[in-house]
Amino acid sequence: MSLPWLDKAALKVLHALDAETAHRMTILALKSGVLPGQRLRSDPRLAVKLWDLTFPNPLGMAAGFDKNGEVPDALLKLGFGHAEVGSVTPRPQPGNSRPRVFRLPADQGVINRYGFNNEGHEALRKRLDARGNLTGIVGINVGANKDAEDRIADYVSGIYAFADIATYFTVNISSPNTPGLRDLQARSVLAELLTGVISARDECTQKIGRHVPVLLKIAPDVADEDLSDIVEEVLSKGVDGLIVSNTTISRDGLSGFGPAEEAGGLSGRPLFRKSTIMLARARKLAGPELPIIGVGGIDSAETAWTKITAGADLLQFYSSLVFKGPALVGDILDGLSDKLEEQGLSSLREARDANMEAWASEEA
Repeated sequence: MSLPWLDKAALKVLHALDAETAHRMTILALKSGVLPGQRLRSDPRLAVKLWDLTFPNPLGMAAGFDKNGEVPDALLKLGFGHAEVGSVTPRPQPGNSRPRVFRLPADQGVINRYGFNNEGHEALRKRLDARGNLTGIVGINVGANKDAEDRIADYVSGIYAFADIATYFTVNISSPNTPGLRDLQARSVLAELLTGVISARDECTQKIGRHVPVLLKIAPDVADEDLSDIVEEVLSKGVDGLIVSNTTISRDGLSGFGPAEEAGGLSGRPLFRKSTIMLARARKLAGPELPIIGVGGIDSAETAWTKITAGADLLQFYSSLVFKGPALVGDILDGLSDKLEEQGLSSLREARDANMEAWASEEA
């Protein structure tokens, strides 16, 4: 069981450091075992079956926390049902200059402009190989190098590099911190990207004997007509799911306290409404069959439940842990169990989409 006083003391220490140093300290604590796992109550009603996988619960650590695959198993021990590592690019790259991540305590938000800093395919591959026979759902989020001459080739390279070891793939075209990356969401370019990625995955399927699910992660800032194009391409190219959404470049609703005008992507509580509207609209366009992971502003059981009723099969979060610590995982899972109990439901799937129409009609 997580000790609330320990969480509060650790957060106080971390918040005395700059945000990137605090993040690195957290990774090292997980790596060393200083930050222990949590014993959470098991509720089979929270399990989610998608593709050939059974997620023990819907909560996942979003990409960006463990870029280099250092602590996926430590994250699973905290109670996450899955962990997503990356974004990883073929070649190592340092990302943007520091400082490049900023806390907004008054708004419970975070702005980052990391710029896909990571150690590259080779380093990630070595770490994931070292997991040996460890089980647990670990997705790999693939990206393109900033200076790549052919960004589509970089994504395809990621599929080939990890197909035999990835539980699932995320194709990340939605970071605002790599110039021009979001241009890949334009329909003609997206069609070419998805054709290349799915062809590579299908080629790997013939070799490894497993159809590794491929998901597309999109931005919350796309216009309605562009979202319609994206969903049509996802369905026509046989992509296995969507992740809605990445960070926003909008600063709507911020209090103005803290470094609110810093460049970069905004995540955390201020992203909740925008990303949930986008989620519901994507669900409405895609129909009931396409798996969707809801991301953006989840910081309680209530917000997690809202994402599910807006159309999410699975959930991911990251920024709220900066302010609430790892005990949040258990709090959300307990709260979701309580919601099922209150409404007499036997699974989260029965609650999915209940408020989809209402959220889809909201003004973003």
